[in-house]
Amino acid sequence: MADIRPFRAIRYPQTDISNVIAPPYDILSEANKRDLLSKDPHNIVAIDLPHTPPKKAGPDSAYQGAADELTRWLDEQALVRDEQPAIYVYHQTYALGDKELTRKKFFARLRLEEFGTGSVFPHEQTFPGAKEDRLKLTTATRCNLSPIFGLYPDPGNEVSDAIEAALSPEPDQQGILDRIWNKLWAITDKSTIDYIRGMLADKKIFIADGHHRYGTALNYRKQYIDNHGKPADDHPVNFVLAVLGGMEDPGATIQPYFRSIVNLPGITANDVQTALSDAFTWTQMDKPKTPDDLAQQLAAAGPQALAIYIAAGDQYAIVVPKKNDLLVAHEPDRKPAWRALAYSILHRYIVREVIAPTFAAGGEPTIQYHKTMQETIENATANSGIACLMPATTMAQLRDICTAGELMPQKSTYFYPKLATGMVINPLYDD
Repeated sequence: MADIRPFRAIRYPQTDISNVIAPPYDILSEANKRDLLSKDPHNIVAIDLPHTPPKKAGPDSAYQGAADELTRWLDEQALVRDEQPAIYVYHQTYALGDKELTRKKFFARLRLEEFGTGSVFPHEQTFPGAKEDRLKLTTATRCNLSPIFGLYPDPGNEVSDAIEAALSPEPDQQGILDRIWNKLWAITDKSTIDYIRGMLADKKIFIADGHHRYGTALNYRKQYIDNHGKPADDHPVNFVLAVLGGMEDPGATIQPYFRSIVNLPGITANDVQTALSDAFTWTQMDKPKTPDDLAQQLAAAGPQALAIYIAAGDQYAIVVPKKNDLLVAHEPDRKPAWRALAYSILHRYIVREVIAPTFAAGGEPTIQYHKTMQETIENATANSGIACLMPATTMAQLRDICTAGELMPQKSTYFYPKLATGMVINPLYDD
């Protein structure tokens, strides 16, 4: 069962938090950090990003410096700890195409489970370097500075409706970051919290973002046990800071993650069409006018369709497997939900069985990842490549692949907008 708990968060005391919140640490550079600190020296990035790049661990002094800074801010009351345990409702209002959407979620502590043993499911692989950096920061600060993002099934939006009914018209805090409006409310009423906890108890939690942070929390708990012995069942070390939202929330969307396969000089559309002809249909298409136009064309072609742009000749095509289960002969032990995913078909068949042997002399092709269609096309054009314009993974595919115990290929989902860091901090020491 999913066990969530209220907690006494550490927060900024001001109502307008625009200048002190930050994007997630793993998308920031040193220049980004300087820009954020120029707006306010108490921006959370001063603590959450003590070392760049965070893909590998820095010196111990960097993490101790972050912990010392956190202590100073608490002493100065630049940050304060709430008096009462709460769950913290979090709305993000953002533009998607010509629509304005609000994604509704809440912060809580989520009980840790080893993957495959309970109610918490990953969807992608993680890499050790980033977890080492986060572990050193967690050890030094004894806090979760940024959350994981988890999704739970809520077909009737019952959980969301119960939370919304408890909110005041105006948020306690709000801030604009990268054109995203972030709003926060604290719910302290015990009966409301208990009701929400009960509704979540029988639900699965699918990690959307923050696999490294979840892995770090597991490692921190193990480290704590090694050093101090087994903690009490309700000790904060047994939990991780989580932002949780319903999969059916109208404001929750998954965006596609595009790829460019580069350094393929001389490749033509005819070459690619011929190489794919045994296994795929090939339908030429005009350049998609917008991301929505691309999504509509792919949806009309079927759930396994993807688009390819070949820079040489400036040509676009939609390719669709001729067989519904193309990968069964190559990956018979993988679950059908994984084999049906367009990202699996791209990496396991198009890249490994076609691009690598035919156009990369049997070597590993160079694949780069992009969040926008235009960036992907421009990169393929500049670097003698192919742009792979992917469909968005659906919530149903995410759920089915996770519950089957599978992991998607790297960067098969792009959850937008990213969560802001600095909305709340979760102390990992006794209340």
